[in-house]
Amino acid sequence: MLPFELSLAHEVFSAAPAGVTYTWYEFVVCGSAPVRLGRFRVDPDEGLDRLARADTVIVPGWADVDEDPPADLVDAVRAAHQAGARVASLCTGAFVLAAAGLLTGLRATTHWAHTRALAARYPDVAVDPDVLYVDNGTVLTSAGKAAAMDLCLHLVRLDHGSAVANAVARRLVVPPHRDGGQAQFIATPVPAPGNHPLADLFPWVLERLDQPLTVEDLARRARMSSRNLGRHFRSVTGTTPLQWLLNQRIRHAQYLLETTDESVDGIAAAAGMGTATTLRRHFNRTVGVPPDTYRRTFLGRDRTAQPRRSLAR
Repeated sequence: MLPFELSLAHEVFSAAPAGVTYTWYEFVVCGSAPVRLGRFRVDPDEGLDRLARADTVIVPGWADVDEDPPADLVDAVRAAHQAGARVASLCTGAFVLAAAGLLTGLRATTHWAHTRALAARYPDVAVDPDVLYVDNGTVLTSAGKAAAMDLCLHLVRLDHGSAVANAVARRLVVPPHRDGGQAQFIATPVPAPGNHPLADLFPWVLERLDQPLTVEDLARRARMSSRNLGRHFRSVTGTTPLQWLLNQRIRHAQYLLETTDESVDGIAAAAGMGTATTLRRHFNRTVGVPPDTYRRTFLGRDRTAQPRRSLAR
């Protein structure tokens, strides 16, 4: 296996972020025997039979993709899924899920360097080499390395909401990421500041989500034509400026639904959606439930140490 993905999963799931007072995940490393990862040795906490009692199983990167994974590992992952576990692979862990038959007939991804090998070995899997992760509900796969972080934060967001996932991201000093919510919903992260033409545009937009921004407004701010803006957006985010903007508005609405007592009308205005009707239409289509249902879901228990508040006027 690959040590980076295991370490990443440990960082995300083993400890709750500051302010979370309810029970967090119980993180258990399972395996049939100790393994050596370069200079590191990992001793499993429990055997592979423990997977059948897990709620979520994370399969980290499989090191030798030219070899079939061990039968006991494949059987344990399959049994866990049959018992009701949500199973997610990080990077080349997708080869284990495919060997277990969990990806048959589904869309999936893995590290870009191995997508052709995955598709050739498992022709019944719809391998998508161009996305960061794919959510099929109870089976999820991610691309390589940093994309594994995207998927782990996505799982936290599904389980605990946007505010808590953002708190985890802040603790790990990584940017928050776009949300999923539907089967096979593909997410692309908000790019971190860097040496690309849109580096200054993203924070400028995120501070003005309550305003009626257009593609022309974004192009003017970026000092480029609308056509060039669209080309750079596709290169950096994998989507169009309008779709990126809509996703940021929805993500902001999720955060406000979780952390404020503001009405849906007020949140629609703060997120730049105009009216509650518009927010409900886009929110339901993207997240899979109406805003009111989403709020009730994340009001069921204390999510953070901070009290709920009203939006400043």
